[in-house]
Amino acid sequence: MTPDQLLEEAASTPFEGWDFSAYGDRIVQSQPPWSFEDLVDEAAASAITMLDLGTGGGEWLSARRHAQRTVATESWAPNVPVAAARLGPLGIPVVHAEDPVDNVLQELGTPPGRLPFSEDTFDLVVDRHEAFVAAEVFRVLRPGGVFLTQQADSGAAAVRSLLGLPPPRGPDFTTSLVTRQIVRAGLGIVEGASADVLTTFSDVGAFAWYLTHVPWIVPGFTIEAHRDAVLALAGSSIQVPAMRFWLRARKPDSRGAQTSAATAEWAP
Repeated sequence: MTPDQLLEEAASTPFEGWDFSAYGDRIVQSQPPWSFEDLVDEAAASAITMLDLGTGGGEWLSARRHAQRTVATESWAPNVPVAAARLGPLGIPVVHAEDPVDNVLQELGTPPGRLPFSEDTFDLVVDRHEAFVAAEVFRVLRPGGVFLTQQADSGAAAVRSLLGLPPPRGPDFTTSLVTRQIVRAGLGIVEGASADVLTTFSDVGAFAWYLTHVPWIVPGFTIEAHRDAVLALAGSSIQVPAMRFWLRARKPDSRGAQTSAATAEWAP
């Protein structure tokens, strides 16, 4: 197909849940040196109650080991019935929750994003690439409960550079920023790691389709508005570097029982 035809295809290809498989190996992301899936499966094995934040269409959670009583949240309304249809047969209810403000923007003021659950409800809260309010995670975790999160830099700076746009404004999304929020909420960091990953798009159609459906990378992105900048990238694969990290945090058994040594050891 010509570059223009690839963009036409991108504009007409539907997107449901949180599933990028429609473009197959035209969008390939390298993997970090850990398996977040294994980390979650191991933690779920000893949990009785579990919460998955931002489940999307339920694709990821449906393939995970989960606790006997597991609940998922999703803030984007169109995804709620998609996730419910997938997770319902597994006995996992899906709750339409308030959309959390991006963790970077939370530094600028008090964030919304209250979780619709009582205090001290869950043994395990997991979060894969979803913004979260650390104080809310602390509130719904039981004493001694575990918070497991994997976060990813969107690669916005690299994408904007490719499109000839100015760099993103505001604070950078870093492990230090997320660690500060978690510790400030009262959780103790137990362990974690970070690594660089690379997303490769085989053509401009795959790149444009991805940016259309991950709108926080380039807010306001549309194929028509950015057509010339995208077409300028035609003819070779497009690579976007980004950072990924994971953290395990624990709610103390009592308010003063912080894992301060582990927190100090991990803090970047």
